[in-house]
Parts: sequence; C-alpha cells; structure tokens
Amino acid sequence: MRRIRLTLQYDGSAYNGWQVQPSGSTIQGLLQDCIHRLTGERVKVIGAGRTDAGVHAIEQIAAFDSGSGLCTDVMKRALNALLPEDIRVAGVSEVGADFHPRYSAQSKRYVYLIANMTDVPVFLRGYVWWIRFPLDIAAMRTASASFLGSHDFSSFRGAGCGAKSPVRSVSCLEAERFREAAFLFTTFQGDFIRVSIEANAFLRHMVRNIVGTLVEVGRGKTEPPRVKAILEARERKAAGPTAPAGGLFLEKIIY
Repeated sequence: MRRIRLTLQYDGSAYNGWQVQPSGSTIQGLLQDCIHRLTGERVKVIGAGRTDAGVHAIEQIAAFDSGSGLCTDVMKRALNALLPEDIRVAGVSEVGADFHPRYSAQSKRYVYLIANMTDVPVFLRGYVWWIRFPLDIAAMRTASASFLGSHDFSSFRGAGCGAKSPVRSVSCLEAERFREAAFLFTTFQGDFIRVSIEANAFLRHMVRNIVGTLVEVGRGKTEPPRVKAILEARERKAAGPTAPAGGLFLEKIIY
C-alpha cells in the first residue's frame, strides 16, 4: 500500500466546501470519485484544511492510500483530465506512511481579501469582500496584535465546529493596504486590504469571524482594546459578523 500526497488548487465558489456532505458537490467527494474511476479503489482523501463552502485554496495538501501501481506523473495527468477545471492537481508524490496532511503540519496560512472602495472590478467580485465605507487600517493593525499567541478562540468559533479544544496558537496576523491588485495580464487600481493569518490550526469559521471583527474595528464600531475582552468572553455573540466566504484563500500548509 502506497501513501500518495496531492498538492491542490481550487476555486471553491461552486462547492459546498472540502468535506463530503449529505448533499451538494464537495472537493473531497469529487477527488474520491475521480480516484475510484482511475484506480477502481474506494479511498478516503484526507485534507490538511477543511475549507468551508465558497472558500478557495491556493495550496491545499491532501493524501490517500492506494494499492495502484500507476506512477505519480500518470496519476496527476489522469486526475486533471477527470476533475472539473476549477480543481487542479498541481503535484503528486509518494510519501511515507507516517505522513498525515493535517497532523504533520506545523502551521497553516490563510489570506483574506477586501476591496475597500465605492466600486470593484467585475473580475474580482467573487474573490473579495466589497466594503464601501472607509476602514481605518491603523486601528485594524492595532487590534490584530491581541490575537497573537495561544488563546481560547470560542468567541470566533462557528456553530457545528467539531474541534475538541477551542485553544489555538496564532503566530502571525497582519492587515496590509494595497493600491492595486494584479489579475491575469492587467492591474486594477483601487483600495485593497489583505489580512494574512497563520496558526497551528483553525476552528470552523475562525478566520472569517476574526476578519469580521477587524472590519468592525476598522469602521469604528469596536475599539481595538476591546478585542481582548471579546477573546475573554468566549462567546460567539461577543465578536463581529462572519466575513463572506468568497474573500478567503487557504494560502499554504507549512510542514
């Protein structure tokens, strides 16, 4: 039996997230179906991060066990021929049996994109949170510091989260403003904010709830020092709204 590691990219707009659901199309479900068509095996593909419905991945890592003798290059080409065009296998390799996409990871990094302007380019609409009112980036940066370190993130935990512990360790949280965004062969001028967050692991909706809270800080509805009190409250209702899924990208898994 071989353990096969996949490096994936996907546009999550059309899917009900990573994990197989009772209804609706998912990334994990499509991969498992395609592997069955390719090898005849019913396998479980384990992902490093269980991205929510509508969330994208620049780099997702997954793995499955297979008795197939197909070489990794053939697997990559065949899977890409079977998968829809908004899911791509960027790499396939054989790894040791002790490799686990989730438990072997040291940390995971997400990025969230905000378009802070009166209008947004049509090509970016599905991949940003469009916010028309001004945001105070300095206040958002000040508030970001409160999330660093190990905390109980119950206030930022989405309903239905199956994690045994709400404690997570955030090593980096940055909010940066940019005056342009590149897309294919052009660059759009405007006002863009990128929130980057890296942690050892994440709770369900944790990144989107943190971003929603930072936006409340940016618009002056929440003072930066209050973030510590929100964390200490350990109640979801204490934090800000859940940011839309379309602006969130799983950027990288660090091993």
